Amino acid sequence: MRNVELLMPAGNLEKLEYAIKYGADAVYLGVVDFSLRAMRKGSLITMENLNQAIETAHLLGAKAYLTLNIFAFNNDIRLLEENIERFAESKPDSIILSDFGVFNLVKKYMPKTDIHISTQTNTLNYESVKFWKDLGASRVILARELAIKDIAEIRKQVPDIELECFVHGSQCVSFSGRCLLSDYFTDGERKANHGNCSQPCRWSYKLVEETRPGQYYEINQDERGTHILSPKDLCLVEYIPQLIEAGVDSLKVEGRTKSLYYVSAVAKTYRNAIDDYIHNNNTDLSKYFIELQKVGNRGYTTGFALGENKPDSYSYDISKGLAGADFLCEFKGEENNGKFLVKIKNKIQQNDEVEIITPNEQFRANINKIIDEDGDEIPVGNTNADVWVEFSQSPKDYKYAMARTVGVKTHVS
Repeated sequence: MRNVELLMPAGNLEKLEYAIKYGADAVYLGVVDFSLRAMRKGSLITMENLNQAIETAHLLGAKAYLTLNIFAFNNDIRLLEENIERFAESKPDSIILSDFGVFNLVKKYMPKTDIHISTQTNTLNYESVKFWKDLGASRVILARELAIKDIAEIRKQVPDIELECFVHGSQCVSFSGRCLLSDYFTDGERKANHGNCSQPCRWSYKLVEETRPGQYYEINQDERGTHILSPKDLCLVEYIPQLIEAGVDSLKVEGRTKSLYYVSAVAKTYRNAIDDYIHNNNTDLSKYFIELQKVGNRGYTTGFALGENKPDSYSYDISKGLAGADFLCEFKGEENNGKFLVKIKNKIQQNDEVEIITPNEQFRANINKIIDEDGDEIPVGNTNADVWVEFSQSPKDYKYAMARTVGVKTHVS
């Protein structure tokens, strides 16, 4: 059976490493000014450490794709011309782009680097894919608006180019991310297509008839208003067999601004689901959908993949993703006589049952002891504290281990 690439986001250096350790075959990353996601915390990927980031991916056995997919104005082109030799020196495996001017510069200064055409180009048909192939692109990232059957037809018509599609993560109220809402609602301060989207499709709205100012019509479901523009998150884990059979080469997860836990847990789940199908020919992947409910989401939808985008694809009452499991702690890579140094993300208590995940393990354990920095045993470990914890069962690969609550809890709107 044909292999398929799992492509994960790398919002910073730490997430890059964890994404690969938890199963990514490749990561995509960007630097400020040229990327559609502007990170604000963590070990950010910058011009200064870009070489390090890509080298780290390669040392871990993964590919690294560099995103230069902004909608470029003249000043952006000039800035790119000033920096493109440094991009070339970093030796990415490909450049992801959407602008013809950027395309020309990459072809000129990085002629040996593969070019991947961004979903921002809204590629929906096989003639468009042929067009990009004839220009020299090695891969096209298809629009999110395509049904799986349409992808299969594109593969049939254009068999000799790589096809990539999104399978998981946030969606925009726009055509494959081409949105101006943020630009308008922030008076140009937060430009969506320059990596600084304010996410107005997650805001709460109320309806007012223009001749009746101040009189709000009841389109809202509660006192918070209704998030009438907020789509549910995409989740196609159960349709991996159909996507692979349709000819998709790379399955892409959105989320460069998501948490370390999110990136790790989602990578692990999709890695296991892909391998389960490829190696075991298992087509019932419903258990992996349950696993993905443990990470933050606005509710899940299959989007356009099955041929239509239904009204229930929108999350009318929430804007922030809610997780079915709480991320409790991140292991810091230190062990002492069976106790592990952890950074607490949500309060833990002695005797709590937790679920521990690592790149190769997943099991339940109890918290036997919590010890503070002074060496004193304490009953509770509070958020953001660094403590030592003894578990009833220890992870083998504890450098990348995490702990979360057991099961999937239901959120009440």
